[in-house]
Amino acid sequence: MLTQTTTRVLEPGDLPAALEVLERDPVANAFVTSRVQVAGLDPWRLGGEMWGWYSEGELRSLCYAGANLVPVCATPEAVRAFADRARRTGRRCSSIVGPAESTTPLWRLLEPHWGPAREVRTRQPLMVTERPSAEIAPDPLVRRVRKDEMDLIMPACVAMFTEEVGVSPLAGDGGLLYQARVAELVTAGRSFARVEDGKVVFKAEIGAATRQACQIQGVWVAPEFRGRGHSETGMAAVIEYALRDVAPVVSLYVNDYNTAARAAYRRVGFREVGAFMSVLF
Repeated sequence: MLTQTTTRVLEPGDLPAALEVLERDPVANAFVTSRVQVAGLDPWRLGGEMWGWYSEGELRSLCYAGANLVPVCATPEAVRAFADRARRTGRRCSSIVGPAESTTPLWRLLEPHWGPAREVRTRQPLMVTERPSAEIAPDPLVRRVRKDEMDLIMPACVAMFTEEVGVSPLAGDGGLLYQARVAELVTAGRSFARVEDGKVVFKAEIGAATRQACQIQGVWVAPEFRGRGHSETGMAAVIEYALRDVAPVVSLYVNDYNTAARAAYRRVGFREVGAFMSVLF
């Protein structure tokens, strides 16, 4: 029996307790929950370790340590414990991302050892909606991307990623992992686009998806089509697909300085319920 406080790598047998923690905030935890529901807690299948923080024998906080370092329901004491473990293991992730209230102190503790970061996005509003847009009509030309359209959607995905993150997803392994992820979303029916004359005008994906919530990502409009309302009508269409086919709550997070995107998301029915923070290396 574990007593007082301790941190350890979780094992497959810890799955029920881990899911109980994740279910405390289905929206904020959607990314980690979606991975755990599919892969369990085996590091090889999960793509990283799941650290658990215990107090008086009860699992209270988690931290996913894979390509991203993601604190989950992390108390201040758990954040300190996760930072200690992260310092000992060294940086293996390309980013730290999670709710701002836990990610901010986590980065404060890790920065002297892992810094400087390439970029720190201190506040990214977390937005949700549970109903189709009441003001914006969905674009009837936005549809699911077909499996035979990978060559069509990939350039748009690469352009979006490079604009958003500041580096190309094709660097390093030549983009093999990124292409595999795009293909996974297309195959799952969670990649959407408006295509005109063989060109992607608008695109977005439903990335993380659980029974309780899903998260839209990769929203992009081709530069020559911007300013025409495609982001709003396209998002209205994706929201309808998501609510009908995936989950009862749709979420996303956006950079606070992207005032145009935030306004567009509010117009299609999203409201702010919290904030994320991202540290990019």
